[in-house]
Amino acid sequence: MQIHNLKRQNKNKKDRMVGRGGKHAKTSGRGGKGQTARAGNKRRPELRDIIKKLPKLRGYRFKPVRSVRLVSPDKVLTTAGKKETFSEIRKRLSIKGGKIKIK
Repeated sequence: MQIHNLKRQNKNKKDRMVGRGGKHAKTSGRGGKGQTARAGNKRRPELRDIIKKLPKLRGYRFKPVRSVRLVSPDKVLTTAGKKETFSEIRKRLSIKGGKIKIK
């Protein structure tokens, strides 16, 4: 028997390529060294930690009740038989918000 007549008992397997990502080989798509390479690597996003530290708004806040502004009828102007509108009264008397009642 000579060397060129010899046959292998097992198939000739190629060596695995190292660190090329995917489902096999050294790092298997996990990147390089450090915190990301360790088991149980679950780093949380910074924004979530910032949101968690903010205080929650607790309880119920009542909406402020609008006060009623009383305007006497002698303060309402009439021009050519037409009464002044509420928006005109607001502008003239500089009233911001609230209901206007004429009494």
